[in-house]
Amino acid sequence: MKLIKWLYPGMRVKRWICLCTMGIIMIASGAARWASTGFPIKQSGFLLVVAGIGAVIISIEKIIKVFISVLLPKQEEKIVDIIYQKRQLRWGPRIVVIGGGTGLSTLLHGLKKYTDNITAIVTVTDTGGSSGRLTKQFNVLPPGDIRNCLVALAETEPLMKSLFNYRFKNGELSGHSFGNLFITALTEVTGDFEEAIRKSSEVLAIKGKVVPSTLENVSLLAKGKNGRIIEGETNIADTSFPIEKVFLKPDNCQPTFEAVQAIREAELIILGPGSLYTSVIPNLLIKKIQKAIKESKGIKVYVCNVMTQTGETDGYSAFDHLKTLIKHTYPQIVNYCVINNAAVPEGLLTKYKQEKAYPVLSDTEKIKSKGYAVVEGEIIDTSDYVRHNPEKLSALLINLLQRNLI
Repeated sequence: MKLIKWLYPGMRVKRWICLCTMGIIMIASGAARWASTGFPIKQSGFLLVVAGIGAVIISIEKIIKVFISVLLPKQEEKIVDIIYQKRQLRWGPRIVVIGGGTGLSTLLHGLKKYTDNITAIVTVTDTGGSSGRLTKQFNVLPPGDIRNCLVALAETEPLMKSLFNYRFKNGELSGHSFGNLFITALTEVTGDFEEAIRKSSEVLAIKGKVVPSTLENVSLLAKGKNGRIIEGETNIADTSFPIEKVFLKPDNCQPTFEAVQAIREAELIILGPGSLYTSVIPNLLIKKIQKAIKESKGIKVYVCNVMTQTGETDGYSAFDHLKTLIKHTYPQIVNYCVINNAAVPEGLLTKYKQEKAYPVLSDTEKIKSKGYAVVEGEIIDTSDYVRHNPEKLSALLINLLQRNLI
């Protein structure tokens, strides 16, 4: 029945199917004549074979164009480039990026140009904004950081990306993003947060995978140097006293299978960039994720933040960031530390000073003295904010991986 549908009016393929069939018949007939001993017949057979091959090539090309015009109506002229790119990216390096917040999604924007084999392992301890409200109301895991990563890896139309990031401004939905509501609704429909992420990934046609570090409802707690305990990512970020350490409740939560599997198979494991205590470290507090990183043969890199973060890393240098990471895990958690060495414009320095945020000091020699390699580069974007430039940072990381594979 499905084959008959190709013969329906308006399909625009019948004529080319007929031409292809005629071409095959001409090739067969010509081959038979070509094999004969008579010169005129042999010559006509050769011409029939050539004409038949031409008919088959033309008909196949026309049929392919019909499919492209339907499936990719706006990209007919780019089809060769698209196919080449897809083939190349499919065989790209296996990369795992661990973190959360805007830092992780920024890096993913750049990495997706090099490979389809990306797995973003995302923290699920967000308690603020839309994510926190949805978690309390529907008992789902926080979808905000997941949504950001999905959009960063998306290859769909710009309108769909804008839709997922759209934030309602009025009414009961004020403050909620459409993407957060979409993932929450899919979780309710499927009964499975992981399945909701997979379906959202299909809608956005993402490159790679986005997986939560755990599917358990966990809370992030911080112990201050004054002995005070604070619970909740938002409360920790707003704290006014130095943090001694952070930990999870419960502390024996299990990671997702896909997260552990991706780490084991990774050629490059990237920690950060992102909030040190509330985005990067929470994933590493899951013991089996930490164990998988330790056992992985991949290159392990920590991307240090560009600016200090008020309430979390006040006065921290690059070495302090790395030391804190090691304190919560183990000494060999990374092989390399990536540090920005580009200057921040004075205008932005003044702006950030008002928020009590300052450039992270690059104490490179101190890091090297402890046995860690340092990779420095001008990897920031200073157009409106001081953030990592996704293209520059990704190029640096890919070059680092390639040097280690040679």
